[in-house]
This record gives sequence, structure tokens and C-alpha cells, in this order.
Amino acid sequence: MRKNSSLKEYFPMIREREEIMAEIEKSSRLKGMFDSWGPKQREDFLDYASGARGWKLLYDSFFKEVLNVEYDKSRLEDFLCTVLGRKVKILRILPNDSTRIADETSLLITDIVVELEDGSIATVEIQKIGYLFPGARCACYSSDMLLRQYKRVRDQRKQNFSYRDIRSVFLIVIYENSPSEFKRMPDVYYHHAKQVFDSGLALDLLQEYVMIPLDIFRRHMQNRPIKTDLEAWLTFFAEDSPEKMMELITAFPRFRAMYETLYRMCSNVERVMEMFSKELQQMDRNTAVYMIEEQQKMIEQKTAELQEKEARLEEMDAQLEEMDAQLEAKDAQLEAKDAQLEAKDAQLEAKDAQLEAKDAEIARLREELRKQDRQGTGQSGEA
Repeated sequence: MRKNSSLKEYFPMIREREEIMAEIEKSSRLKGMFDSWGPKQREDFLDYASGARGWKLLYDSFFKEVLNVEYDKSRLEDFLCTVLGRKVKILRILPNDSTRIADETSLLITDIVVELEDGSIATVEIQKIGYLFPGARCACYSSDMLLRQYKRVRDQRKQNFSYRDIRSVFLIVIYENSPSEFKRMPDVYYHHAKQVFDSGLALDLLQEYVMIPLDIFRRHMQNRPIKTDLEAWLTFFAEDSPEKMMELITAFPRFRAMYETLYRMCSNVERVMEMFSKELQQMDRNTAVYMIEEQQKMIEQKTAELQEKEARLEEMDAQLEEMDAQLEAKDAQLEAKDAQLEAKDAQLEAKDAQLEAKDAEIARLREELRKQDRQGTGQSGEA
């Protein structure tokens, strides 16, 4: 039997595993739901509910339960103040009617949009698996939020509308498993950006971004104490070990009430099982979409490799064609030289024939001279 006496010192409402299982066994509906989960999922649920491990705050249902703006704005305001480095007062929560494509919506763990007291908009978005092209997606979503604000304010003010009424838009993205771009900076877990001119021109372009890779934060915090408010909040989201939870509560007592919200919720086993089951279904969809994206990424990578190979082959073909052209030119030069040599050979043969003819003529004349000499000698003897 697992004990949770350490956490029970902080949260006496935590129930033992046997007590939770007994309640599940009593209800055929709860037992059917419990049995529909895999062995690891059943074990995880009992660990979470009995305090052997902390609840994953990155689950949509549990995140929104703890940071519910409708009955307690201060918690989300505290987080936004810490992350944005400025005083924040939430005016109201806004409906999330963005133009995200279906795959993007399914990859999200949670997405909360709030309007702040000064009219600016802040979105807290949690992704279990980082999207491909994170920069382009964040820019498009931020622009969508800015356009939504523009339309809303324009419709409210009508003829009195002015662009001075448009306020800043803050997009805060928390990654449980960050995209590859973040892993190139393995020691940095907080990234803030706003649009500025390199000339120093001072214009407020209204859009700001904060991106937080929790996987990198977890590695950074190994064997390190929790010291800052930012480290406290990210530990609250990233860690589920009882030891880390107790360390966080000791250093930053305000988080105790947030954990208590979750453990009080666990007293309603049916409700918390339904929430957990919903999260498992969402995780399955996330995994399926992630696999599709990864396969698409692999296909694109293979396509790029094939295109690169084809380009290299085309380059080699061009080089071979150039070499063939050079060889053909050399062959033509050699053929021309051969023709010249043949012409010279013909000329030499003609000259040789002329010389042979001359030699034959000389030989004939000599023979005639010899004949004449013999004849002349014979006539002299007769006389």
C-alpha cells in the first residue's frame, strides 16, 4: 500500500488508494470507465487522486479549475504579472472564437483568452507537443487576436473609433515538449519578444510574445532550489513529484491553496474521473495529430533529400554533357588534324610519284646515253 503521509500533512482531505478504489467498485458506471483505461492510465489516476503524485496542471480541465477567472481572478493575474513583468488586472474572460485550423485546436492542451483592465488582451496557451513552424503559427494567431480586438472596438465605438483605442495583445505559449527550435538553446527557458525597429524608431506595434519550454526548465532546475516567482509558477506547472510540491509550498505558501483546490475536487470521484477521461481522449487525439505531423515532416524531409539528390544528379548530368561536348570538340579537332595529315600524305605520295617518274626518266636517259656511247665505240672500231 502506498503512503502519502507527507502530503497529508498539508492536505488532510487526501484519500487512500483503497478508499478510492472501493468507491469505484461500488458504481458499475465508474468501474466501467476505470476498466476502459489502460493499466498505466489506471495507475496514474490512483497516484494523482491519492497524492502519491501531484496532478498534472497542464491538463486543460485541471488548469482551468485552479486558475478559474470566474471565481478567483487573482491566481491568473499573479501568473500574468510574473510572466509579463508588469501589473495586470483581469477585466473579463473572452470567448475563444479564433480561426485556428482543426489540427491546431486538437494539439492544444488549453487556451484561455482574457481582457485586461487597460483593454489589452492576453492569451495563455499550453501545448503538450510543440507545433511545426511555431513562429509563423504564433504570429498568425496573435494577428488574429489583434484583428478581433479591432473589430470589437470599432463596432462598439462606431464613428468615434480611433486607433488609439486598440491595445496590446500578449500571447503566452507554454510547451510541455518544446519544438526543435527551442532545443538549440538548451539553457534558456523564457523567451520574450516584441516588434521593434532597428533604427530606434519608437512605435508601439502592439504584439508581444512569451514562450516557455517546460522541458528545458525542468532540466535547468535539476538539483536547484526554487528562488523566483517565475521558477515557482513554472515548477507548479512542470512538476508532479510530492517532494517538489512540498518544496514549492514551503518557499511560496500561496501555491498551497491552488493544490488544495485540486485535492478538494478529488472528493468527488465521479467528477474527477470524468475530467481525467476527457484528458485521456484529448491526449489520444494530440498523439494522433502529432504522428501525422511527424510523418508529414518525414515526408517533407525525404522529399527535400530526393530533390537534393535529383539536383546533384542533374548537375552531374550537366557536367557529363559538358565533358561529352569537350570530347566531341577534341574528336573534331583530331579528325581535322587527321584530314590535314591525310592531305599531307597525299601531297607526299604525289611528290614521291613525281620523284619516281623523274628517277625513271633519268634512268632512261642514262640508258640511252650508254647505248649511244656503245654505238659510237663500235663505229670507231670499224673505221
